[in-house]
Amino acid sequence: MKTCTKKILCEKIDEICRRIERIEQHLMSGAVSIKTDEPINVQEASRLVHLSVATIYSKVSRNEIPVNKVGKKLYFYRSELEDWIRSGRIRTALEIRKEVEGKFRSAE
Repeated sequence: MKTCTKKILCEKIDEICRRIERIEQHLMSGAVSIKTDEPINVQEASRLVHLSVATIYSKVSRNEIPVNKVGKKLYFYRSELEDWIRSGRIRTALEIRKEVEGKFRSAE
């Protein structure tokens, strides 16, 4: 068995830190793309938005949710569903107050 000295351990830790730093830089540069815009099926959409499959079908029939239809199959895009969720955001009282104050200031 190989014995490790303090110097060898420190060198290995430094190497690991350098590798982690390179990985972080690579991820931050956008070189690695996370495939979030692949089409997903009804079951995956149901899990993503935390609604039952039946509710998803109901919302599709009322045109309340973004969907793509090919033949009888329904497909969803994760980014569109995330945008749909964000679109239903309710503003806080503070946000509304700031908006009103901004409109009053611009009217003066």
